[in-house]
Amino acid sequence: MSRIDLNSDLGESFGQWRMGDDDAMLGLVTSANIACGFHAGDPAGMARTLAAAAEHGVTVGAHVSYPDLVGFGRRPIEIASDELRADVIYQIGALQGMAGAAGTAVRYVKPHGALYHAIAHDRRQADAVIEAIQAADASLVLMTLAGSPLNDWARDAGLATAAEAFADRAYHRDGRLVSRREAGAVLHDVDLVAERMLRLVRHGTLESVEGDEVAIAADSICVHGDSPGAIAMAQAVRERLLAAGVNLRAFVGTGSATSREPA
Repeated sequence: MSRIDLNSDLGESFGQWRMGDDDAMLGLVTSANIACGFHAGDPAGMARTLAAAAEHGVTVGAHVSYPDLVGFGRRPIEIASDELRADVIYQIGALQGMAGAAGTAVRYVKPHGALYHAIAHDRRQADAVIEAIQAADASLVLMTLAGSPLNDWARDAGLATAAEAFADRAYHRDGRLVSRREAGAVLHDVDLVAERMLRLVRHGTLESVEGDEVAIAADSICVHGDSPGAIAMAQAVRERLLAAGVNLRAFVGTGSATSREPA
């Protein structure tokens, strides 16, 4: 039986500003990437999301970012390596403390936005993030963009990794995501997205915007929680996979983190 993890970026509300429907999404996903306050989120919101994740039995990870609240972490920053290491350690530590108080534990790290895309190919910044995870808790799994050099860099450094694909994003033939600045980068047809994800799980391929087949070896599928119709899309993906006999399961559970082969 095929298996896959469903993850979503949650805990991104800040003060009076509300982002997404965390409660609904936690009923659909198996892993939750929780904002640590640098691109979004605040302590009270982190606590609520962690408690809800624990109630739903959802595995939690630290969604670390550049220090960029105004830009929602989507602006590239040429940050010094020592500063980036410290920022990532700080965010992991903050979420670990909050998670312990909520009766759960942080099991993995998923960088957010511009940082996620930078370390997929920028060796200097990638090394800073890898070193930060090793310093904070070397048992944590690093979630990476499927097919990126970061997978090998992290594994060579001794970290476990989980490769990620995106349900609602278009891909180029070389496996790169289509930039959000380009038309068609974000997919909105829930039936199309659900069928694409079943194809990904069954065959390990997606159709690129150029019309070619692109191989994507993924351990987890991201269903974004902040886009219009996010809940309906996540529900459609979940139902389509379950109907086809796919086992939805977190890539790392409540025990110690371990690596595994892609689903």
